[in-house]
Amino acid sequence: MARFWAIPGIVVVFATALAVSGLISLAGTSGLRSTTAGVTRAAAGTAPAPPAVPAAVRPPAWKRCTGLPSPPPGGPPAPAGIRCATLRVPLDYTRPSGPEIGLALVKVPATGRRGRAGSLLFNFGGPGGEGVGTLARTAGEYAALRAGYDLIGFDPRGVGRSTPVRCSDDRRLDALAALDDTPDTAAEETAYIDGRAGFVRECAKRSGGLLPYVGTVNAARDMEAIRVALGEEKLNYFGVSYGTRLGAGYAHRFPGRVGRAVLDGAVDTGIGTADLALQQSAAFQRALGDFAAACARLGRKACPLGTDGPAVAASVRRILAGLDRKPLRAASGRKLTQSLGTTGVAGALYSRDAWPYLAQGLVDAAKRRDGTLLLMLADVRNGRAQDGTYDDQAAAGTAITCADTTDRYTPADVRRLLPAFRDASPVFGESMAWGLLQCTGWPVPGDGAAREVSAPSAAPILVIGTTGDPATPYAWAPALTKALGGRAALLTYKGEGHGAYDTGDSCVRSAVHAYLLRGRLPAAGATCG
Repeated sequence: MARFWAIPGIVVVFATALAVSGLISLAGTSGLRSTTAGVTRAAAGTAPAPPAVPAAVRPPAWKRCTGLPSPPPGGPPAPAGIRCATLRVPLDYTRPSGPEIGLALVKVPATGRRGRAGSLLFNFGGPGGEGVGTLARTAGEYAALRAGYDLIGFDPRGVGRSTPVRCSDDRRLDALAALDDTPDTAAEETAYIDGRAGFVRECAKRSGGLLPYVGTVNAARDMEAIRVALGEEKLNYFGVSYGTRLGAGYAHRFPGRVGRAVLDGAVDTGIGTADLALQQSAAFQRALGDFAAACARLGRKACPLGTDGPAVAASVRRILAGLDRKPLRAASGRKLTQSLGTTGVAGALYSRDAWPYLAQGLVDAAKRRDGTLLLMLADVRNGRAQDGTYDDQAAAGTAITCADTTDRYTPADVRRLLPAFRDASPVFGESMAWGLLQCTGWPVPGDGAAREVSAPSAAPILVIGTTGDPATPYAWAPALTKALGGRAALLTYKGEGHGAYDTGDSCVRSAVHAYLLRGRLPAAGATCG
């Protein structure tokens, strides 16, 4: 699910996933090394019995919320009656009587006059994306779903208002975001590797006791604890991007507790980290081509970057290459480096709503030598507020990703893979390749348990894929549908952007509402857009 970010005079839609230095873990693409891919899915769809949710889980003590973000300008107002709570769960589910952590929850009450169907739990993406503030800010977009459900958002363990992972301070994160993530010299390569290693050391120092317990498997167990605490017989769920991985993992471990579940912007859990990143690189390149073609169709006056799509895309590449040689200053006095420029371009590709601002930012950079707007887009993507403070997506996203994989790449691995990544994407490939070092040196070994998602005995699950999605390529949606097995159904949206529901397409929304509110799945092979 997308986040709605307000920047001066505009509202831009972005996904919650984070790229601290370049394009890292854009869709929670963790997994085993591709050369050892082939973890066998459970044939029966029944996971080993997970540790039981403690009987002591109590109903949330809902109270008035404080400090939640406001809806974006021009959007639907915040609904009345929003309430917040903290749910206590075990840090380690194998030790249910041991230390506890807090899970932050938010509830937007149902409005339907015919009685409520229950609670609908959201995960808006990541890993590392928060859910409490996002639901509070965007709840007005889900008025149709509130006719039947209390809407529930939560910050997964390690994230936001829940017990959080802490790593670097804001100055350190500024330095990491500006690091050259397409190193051309030995010195630049060393600086990049050392910068990432320093971030890992800080995470271990500040949050070492939490890091072994923040992976997707434990987050799925937390979802079961939330279901129990809410008093629901079944868990109804809406997950996007990384949220599809989390929802599929819940279905695998608790198939009998699945109610109605929508997985939008699906992640393929059956392939390894390098292959996921490589496919993402190609998807971002395709999305850039879609943007470039649309820009060119406006004509030279509106889009002075080229007369056709390939020419506009070539201009983007030249602009970013120029930033590698000489960063641009922004109005704030900060510098727009190549890595920040690439992050800004990638972030704007998440939604067509952002394309006009991407075009303007590129024109500003090329014609006026002004990096202000591209830097603003990068800051939104990186979770940096105007006052220079960062949210905790960098820390939490890295911790969750590295808990979910045993993969640890070396610089030599990256150099070997660079040609394939450059072929997949001349603009984004190198950043994605060097991002494979994200978990190198991580203090927790991790495991691949989160890749197991088969759930043939679960209730029907609706999977949605978007043909022009940059962060979760369309091919991942049929792959996840097949991996879930059973009665999982696929809906295809022919369009651009990350997450089909948030595009506002009436066909997609009608299909989602028919399923969540009335239990009617779309027909086999259904297509929207």
